[in-house]
This record gives sequence, C-alpha cells and structure tokens, in this order.
Amino acid sequence: MNIRFLKTLFFLCFLFFHAQVKAQFDWSRMLGGVSKVVQAATLTDEQMAEYVREYVAKMDAENNVCPENSPYTIRLRKLTSGLTDAEGIPLNFKVYQVKDVNAFACADGSVRVFSSLMDVMTDDELLGVIGHEIGHVAHRDSKRSFRTALLTSALKDGISSSHEKIAALTDSQLGALTEAMVNARYSQKQECAADDYGYTFLKNAGKNPWAMALSFRKLKQLQSNAQESQVGAFLNQLFSSHPDLDMRIERMEERATKEKIAKPTVTKPTATFRFK
Repeated sequence: MNIRFLKTLFFLCFLFFHAQVKAQFDWSRMLGGVSKVVQAATLTDEQMAEYVREYVAKMDAENNVCPENSPYTIRLRKLTSGLTDAEGIPLNFKVYQVKDVNAFACADGSVRVFSSLMDVMTDDELLGVIGHEIGHVAHRDSKRSFRTALLTSALKDGISSSHEKIAALTDSQLGALTEAMVNARYSQKQECAADDYGYTFLKNAGKNPWAMALSFRKLKQLQSNAQESQVGAFLNQLFSSHPDLDMRIERMEERATKEKIAKPTVTKPTATFRFK
C-alpha cells in the first residue's frame, strides 16, 4: 500500500478521533458552511443578476423613495437626461429622501442619490459623483464588489444556491450583504479608471466633464468641515476607500484645461434645496 496514502489515512483518523474528543468541534456544521461559500462563489451571471435585482428592490422598499413629482426627482431627471446606458448596462435613477449624505450604483445600473447629498452639491458636482459611480458599473467593479459581498455574507449567514433556482435572501442576509458592500474597497487603479470613464461618459453625453474635479473638490471641502456637520461618518468612509484625492482632482482639472473646456461658474447648490 502507498506510504503517502497510509500517512494521509492516519492523519484523517487522528482528526476524526480528535473531533470526537472535543465535543465543541462541529464537523458537519463546518462542511455545511464551506458548501454554502462554494455555492455562492459559483453563482452564474444570471443568478448574480437576480440577487442584484432582489437587493435593489429591497433597498428601494426600505428607503423613502422620492415620487416623480418631488423637486428632488425632477432635478435628478433633468440632470441625468441622456444618461441611459453604460457599456450595455441600462441606467436608472432614484432619490432616497434621507439624512445621510451618500450615493451609490449597483451592478445592474441602478443609481441611487441621497437627498442630503443633493442639498449640498451643485448640479455639476452631483454629475461628477454620478459619473464616477457609473464608471465602476461600466468597468464591472460594482459587479465584482457585489460578488465579494455575497461571499462575505455567505460566510456570515449562508447565502447559497441550488441548481438553477437561487435561494431568497433573508433580512439578516440582506443586512450582512449591505454591511459588506458598505465596507467594500476599490483599488487606486480602479478609482482612477472610474474617474476617467466618468469624465469621458459625461463629455460624450453633452455634460461638462469639469464635473469630476468639482465634485472631488466639494467632497474635500465637506471633509474639512466634517466635524461641524452631519456628513462626517460618510466622508470618513468615503475618503478611506478613495485614496489620493488631491492627485485625482489635479488629473481631472488638467484634462479639462488641456481640452479647453470652460469651467462652470455656479458655486452654490440649487436654491430650492437646503441642507438640514
């Protein structure tokens, strides 16, 4: 009999004996957890898309989505006119009327802008944030981040799939998924690539690409005042995952200047909105 096989068999027997002695070691539970993680890791694109749709639907249901006749929605619709597609991914926009200052985009092209962010930004500054987030969607960074979040959630609470039908997400799994996505980080290379895409995307759509640099400058300004405002937590998270902001501002400003694009003159948020 092969000596290596005997050694392996002996080692497995030792592990089995050790597991019997230490009652707290739950072998079946461990194997079950590994199985769930493997299933989450091997999700098909179709299953991933279904999970993303479920997640976005849950987020929309749990937040106060501004109706179509809301001044926030009207402003966002006008602002994003012509922004319909990013590398074959259809875009859709909604406003959450909440106190948090934030915006995010999901892998399916769902872009969600928070009303409090609209309160402190001009239209051009908002376009810069939106353009950057769309860059992550177009480069599939958002998709990879979502898959990673699914894996993280699987480790915590067992997201799994069987055959062609995915398992519905429970509230606790959605909570774990949200936590994982909030804590997701992009590399500096991914961030700069998203900036470049956002610049070109806005320019091709007839928007002023100075928006990219202006949005970053506003975020830097908000960061300096974070101790005196309600945006500190968001900015701390944002800047920890968006490195070298000064360099990125300089890159966008140099590009717009080189292309001789006129810089927007509006420096204050739309008067209709006030940050509370």
